[in-house]
Amino acid sequence: MSVGTVAILLQDEQELLEQFKHEKTQQQAFSKLVRKYQEKVYWHVRKMVIDHEDANDLTQDIFVKVWKGLPNFKGESQLYTWIYRIATNECLSFLRKKRSKYFLPIADVGKELTQKLESGNHISGDEIQMKLQKALLRLPDKQRLVFNMKYFDDLKYEEISEIVGTSVGALKASYHLAVKKIEAFLNQ
Repeated sequence: MSVGTVAILLQDEQELLEQFKHEKTQQQAFSKLVRKYQEKVYWHVRKMVIDHEDANDLTQDIFVKVWKGLPNFKGESQLYTWIYRIATNECLSFLRKKRSKYFLPIADVGKELTQKLESGNHISGDEIQMKLQKALLRLPDKQRLVFNMKYFDDLKYEEISEIVGTSVGALKASYHLAVKKIEAFLNQ
C-alpha cells in the first residue's frame, strides 16, 4: 500500500471517528463503518468458525462490541486493526466456549467443523480448495488464525502482531509451522 493510500485511509477513519463523537452524525458514521468493514470481518470470522450462521451471529456481536467500545477508542492503532482484534478475540472465545460446553478435545471440534465444511452450501470450491480447508482445520486455532490473516487477508506481520498481541518473530514461526503442517497434509 502506498503512503498516499495509507494517508487517505487514515483520513477516512479520522472523519468517521469524528462523526461518531457527535450524536447527530453518530448513527450515520457507524453505518459507514459497518458497510466498510462488515464483509472483511465476516470472512475473517467465517474462516475460523466455518458455519455461516455462527459467522453471521458473531459478526453482529462484534459490531455491537465495536459500537459500545468506539467512544473509548484511543486511536493508538488503526481502526480496522482494532476491529480485527475484537473479531479475533470473539472467534477464539467462541471456539473455546464450544469446546468447554461440549467437553470436546481440539480434534473433535476440528472434526465437527470439517463436517460443516463438507455439508455446507455456503462454501464452494474445487477438491484442492476443500483439501486446503480441511488441512487448516487440523491446525491449532491461533496458528490457523495467523495463517488466515497472512495468506488470505494478506496482512503484514506487523499488522497481525497488533491484532493478536504476539511478537513478529513468533508470528513468523507460527506461520512457517502452519505451512509445513498444511504441506504435510496435502502430500498425504
